[in-house]
Amino acid sequence: MNKVKELSIFEAIIPVVALVLMLAFNVFVFGDDALSGSNQFILLLGGAIAAIIGFKNKVSYDYMMKEIAKNIESTAGALLILLMVGALAGTWLISGVIPSMIYYGLQILNPTIFLAACLIICSVISVSTGSSWTTSATVGIALIGIGEALGVSLGMTAGAILSGAYFGDKMSPMSDTTNLAPAMAGTDLFTHIKYMAYTTIPTFVVTLLVFVILGFTQNTTGQADIQTIIVDINKSFNITPILFLVPIVVLVLIIKKTSPLVALLIGTLLGGVFALIFQPQVVAQIAGTQKLDFVSAYKGVMQAITVKTQVATDNEILKDLFTSGGMEKVLGTIWLILSAMVFGGVMDAIGALSKISSFLLNLFSSVFGLFASTVATCIGLNLTASDQYLSLVIPGKMYAKAYKDKGLAPENLSRSLEDSATVTSALIPWNTCGAYHSGILGVPVIDYFFYAIFNWLSPIMTLIFSLFEIKIRKIINK
Repeated sequence: MNKVKELSIFEAIIPVVALVLMLAFNVFVFGDDALSGSNQFILLLGGAIAAIIGFKNKVSYDYMMKEIAKNIESTAGALLILLMVGALAGTWLISGVIPSMIYYGLQILNPTIFLAACLIICSVISVSTGSSWTTSATVGIALIGIGEALGVSLGMTAGAILSGAYFGDKMSPMSDTTNLAPAMAGTDLFTHIKYMAYTTIPTFVVTLLVFVILGFTQNTTGQADIQTIIVDINKSFNITPILFLVPIVVLVLIIKKTSPLVALLIGTLLGGVFALIFQPQVVAQIAGTQKLDFVSAYKGVMQAITVKTQVATDNEILKDLFTSGGMEKVLGTIWLILSAMVFGGVMDAIGALSKISSFLLNLFSSVFGLFASTVATCIGLNLTASDQYLSLVIPGKMYAKAYKDKGLAPENLSRSLEDSATVTSALIPWNTCGAYHSGILGVPVIDYFFYAIFNWLSPIMTLIFSLFEIKIRKIINK
């Protein structure tokens, strides 16, 4: 046993406060580039500060390293899933699965229900790409232009776009945040997604109904010009509904409770096979050759799986959507997780997390109090640290033990993290997400804030569920 002096609550929160202050300054200096590595190093510095407090209280270096190793080991499954998600995104692009989702999604656009159509289109595209940023920067820009031409309020249009974009950012297995939240909380990806659906689907339905009602109040005229985009998708890919067999197979495997890694691997391999059958010209282009043979086919599919690839198009709107990062794209997130595990491991070793956990349990004796505290912390970090990822990482490590001690399954925490940290980041002007979307769409945050209904309703919905203890899963002792 490691005999150490028990920390005071003041000593326990010193590393957390120091980390938040350092991260806030780092994001101020580097902006969007902070995730390129400097934030990860700041997490390591936070771990170093925690270690100094540990040394002062007689915690050995070896014990800290053992706790770090245990923390990293606990995320091994999540890290492998992240790599496979990157691979899946690559083959689903070159096979035409993602372009087909965009193609058919755009065709539901109708001026009469423009706002509701914006929500649905952006939801489809963000689920298929796993990125609210890509959705906003591509189809979002096009929809803003269409909305302006129809005379629809830019704030309303931007709110509908972001509501749809963040639905996918939460629910897509290809989203960084959707992988990060369960990794921090200690649950698996598909349990997390399934459990999130309980609060996310009602929120989405309410959002859709509001936009349908708002749509009938708009006097829209003219037709939305989406024909150019549809034609350009057809130029680059052979679009067919048969391609939807790939995501359907993966969905069936998930429903049948197949291991997430197995389901994603099969989806990746099927995507590669369908790419060779339906998009041989795309595979040849990725391989850098005119003629497709065994070697070039292997090279093209392997490139899509592992590194950044881009399908040629002259349409500026489609360039980002026709780009995939493969396994290489997720390395930054993996780096962030590993750095967070170092910080969390040291905090565990010195007893800081257990001290904070017991303090929070005493402070918030009810289940609702714990959920409310989580939501407030996530939103607070979005306001101060100004970064969506950090608003998932820090509370995830802070509250994991508190939820366990309360007898609550880890998916309660992972859902709360996404319902509050992921979605509210776009509502804060100085947050990296708020600044990005506002700049890309050309609409100030204050103009779209009220209409980004899904984003501000999500934390309210999770609090309602916790207040009435709806779908609050307890730990099952086996």
